[in-house]
Amino acid sequence: MQMNIKLLRDGAAAPEYQTAEAAALDLCACLDAPVTIAPGERAKIGTGVAVELPHDCAGFVMARSGLSSRHGVALANGVGLIDPDYRGEVCATLQNNGREPFTVNHGDRVAQLCVVPFVRVSCVVCSALSETERGENGHGSTGVR
Repeated sequence: MQMNIKLLRDGAAAPEYQTAEAAALDLCACLDAPVTIAPGERAKIGTGVAVELPHDCAGFVMARSGLSSRHGVALANGVGLIDPDYRGEVCATLQNNGREPFTVNHGDRVAQLCVVPFVRVSCVVCSALSETERGENGHGSTGVR
């Protein structure tokens, strides 16, 4: 499957898979100068890349586990969603949940882009939903183990 990308600025890097079986493409920061994020603060980091997602696919911008586990830096919104009709720059808003300032440099891998097929549904308002074994049992209803 093909995805068209457009490099919006000089120095922008095309998203890349880092291993043969990686599920997501790494997204790199495209910056004119380093950006330091203080503890508890967040910063919108541009990638200098726009994408044309395949028909009926969405892009999910996800955190890089190493940034979170080593530095406490994650995506401020958890996961970002790119709709297939969006043609603007892909950005990652990073939040520093760590104890030390964190500096993002040009070219740093700051997030991942996972492309996933989706199904659009028609919503129908009704008075009842079908019964299931689980029913309305929600948060924690299946236990920890």
